[in-house]
Amino acid sequence: MTKRTLFILAICSLVFNCTVKEKPQFIGINNIKVLDSNIENITISADAEFTNPNDVGGTLQTNALNIYVNDKKVATFSSKEFKVPSKDKFTIPLTVSVATDSIVNQSNLSGLLGSLLSKKLKVQYKGDIKYTILGYSSTYSIDKTEDVKIKL
Repeated sequence: MTKRTLFILAICSLVFNCTVKEKPQFIGINNIKVLDSNIENITISADAEFTNPNDVGGTLQTNALNIYVNDKKVATFSSKEFKVPSKDKFTIPLTVSVATDSIVNQSNLSGLLGSLLSKKLKVQYKGDIKYTILGYSSTYSIDKTEDVKIKL
């Protein structure tokens, strides 16, 4: 009888001491930059920053985060599940490689030439990041635009 009581007390202790106060707080998309640019590809990166006040983690996943360059959709970013650390601030890297020819067409040629002359691109991340823990899920809407310098 005492083993059963100890077992029940141990389980209750674990359940009541591990708190899930709220979903992790989305801080923002930061550090958008062009990592590499050449004739064939442009590699763009950004960091999605979060802080988790809970005693338990969970997972974050992006299924369809669209990347726009100079207002033209050039890629869709999806990732594997990212494990959320408990009681910690963390970042998720969002890196994508875009084929240069997907940016160039007749309708945005003048905008691209202007970008090359000014050495800047208008980059936008738009979509959702989904948080999941113990059957509960929540979605963060992302819409961040920034002018980034390109290396020629």
